[in-house]
Amino acid sequence: MQDNNKRLILAIVLCLLIVIGWSSFAQHMGWVPAPDPKVAEQQREMAQKQAEDAAKAQAEVEKAAVLPTFTPSDGKDVVVESPLYKAVFYTGGGILRSFELKKYHVGLTSDSSLVNIVDERTAAVAPMGLVINGQASWSTGKWAMESGDEQGLNLAGGEQGSICLNGMVDGMRIQRVLSFSADSYLITEKVRVVNESANVRSLRLGYTVAADSKNAANDRYDVMRIAWDSDGSLSDESSVDTLQKQGVMANGKIFWAGAMSTYFMATVLPDNFENMTVKGRVRTTVFRAALEEPETVIQPGTTREFSVRYWIGPKERKALGAVSEELARSVDLGMFSLIAKGLLWLLQIFYDYVQNWGVAIIMLTVVIKALFWPLTAKSYSSMEKMKKLQPHMMTIREKYKDNKEQMNKEIMGLYKTYGVNPASGCMPILIQLPVFFGLYQALLTAIELRHAPFVTYLPFTDKLWLADLSSKDPFYITPIIMGVTMFLQQKMSPPANDATQQKIMMFLPIIFTFLFLGFPSGLVIYWLANNVLSIFQQWLMIRKNKTSASAAK
Repeated sequence: MQDNNKRLILAIVLCLLIVIGWSSFAQHMGWVPAPDPKVAEQQREMAQKQAEDAAKAQAEVEKAAVLPTFTPSDGKDVVVESPLYKAVFYTGGGILRSFELKKYHVGLTSDSSLVNIVDERTAAVAPMGLVINGQASWSTGKWAMESGDEQGLNLAGGEQGSICLNGMVDGMRIQRVLSFSADSYLITEKVRVVNESANVRSLRLGYTVAADSKNAANDRYDVMRIAWDSDGSLSDESSVDTLQKQGVMANGKIFWAGAMSTYFMATVLPDNFENMTVKGRVRTTVFRAALEEPETVIQPGTTREFSVRYWIGPKERKALGAVSEELARSVDLGMFSLIAKGLLWLLQIFYDYVQNWGVAIIMLTVVIKALFWPLTAKSYSSMEKMKKLQPHMMTIREKYKDNKEQMNKEIMGLYKTYGVNPASGCMPILIQLPVFFGLYQALLTAIELRHAPFVTYLPFTDKLWLADLSSKDPFYITPIIMGVTMFLQQKMSPPANDATQQKIMMFLPIIFTFLFLGFPSGLVIYWLANNVLSIFQQWLMIRKNKTSASAAK
């Protein structure tokens, strides 16, 4: 038996020597080509990559293995407090119970309640709860807070802190690490998902936010809505009927999504914004949005990590811009946003100097009026020339009333003779329109004007008057005065050529007065100040024309 084994070993050795020797001899003789260096290099790189992947997979398995044994516990409320807000989280899933903003009050007085983005009704839909494979992790999973975090956080002076929640949901280990900063409304979250099973698992994560409609005034200037930024374009839906019946859904490159009013928002911003899905609905009065990650696969014993951020708070343009350019666009400044930003910048400078937003608006109006003073003067001068040509035009119309073509030819000749451009009266106004629209949108969306007083009490009374520049004048005094100044403007301006047009122009002050009754008082103050300055300019122009006429005589 031993002899047979020796013979077998000897045979194997001889075979190996023959194979190796023959291979070397064949290559030496050129019968077998030598290995290609490029192919050899590719093989080495492939082997190295396979080794790295294997090491990475092993590291993930070891990383998953170091997680402590999970022991669920009863959920309780944990408070996170900073100079900006007071938030209450429920440890049974990490959902928000409350989110009070310390710098913003519901009413005008300092003793009124704080704005609470997440009230009891909002908390019922579990904002900031994770949706895992379509399941509500806060109700289907088991959770526990990491030891040491039960006392919550009390941040001050630029401090940062975090709380950690561990859970078991649908057979997978979940870890949520929520990080906070004392000087920002931004909340950062790291989600770690571990597949502890022996099977490959698919995973689809969803992040939720919500806000109650009472966070908006619910008038035509301030309504709650579901909003999102899709590839740099702002979209929203405010129809309660639509959001209750079918809701909204969008796919693609989503930079952020959430519920927002004109002044406040609760939004989620994914770090990986490609191939995201937004879903939004309304339940009773609560606007709820969910942002879902694309589906992914987790191998047995491996871990996947996700990053996401939340902004829950006021729509302060500078603070939003520090987070992302896309989030700053949630303050919709309209098609003339560049002009609006410049005007807001100038308005802030004036406010820093006078510490009154109403006075700052008036100062801004004076600057705008001064810039357009030459154009307005040119417009008025053109209308005066047109007024002098009225008798000649009436003669031409009477003479050629049956020949429209000849009438128009004679009138154009008249304009040319006297050097009058009929469009010159309108052009200055058209040039100013982008500034007017930009300022209108800026004043309408600026959170600085919310609860900002101009004249707090009606003179000689204790009644609140212009105590909030973002809301209408409660006594309609400023819109009525604005209508009167507009009427004076019409009386001082040269009359229109056509009698029907004259009547329409005289009705405009009445129409504008009714339109401005519901406008935010900050906008009315701007228009009123602009009218007063226009009247002053027209008075100067009339006086100048009279002086010129007297000198000519």
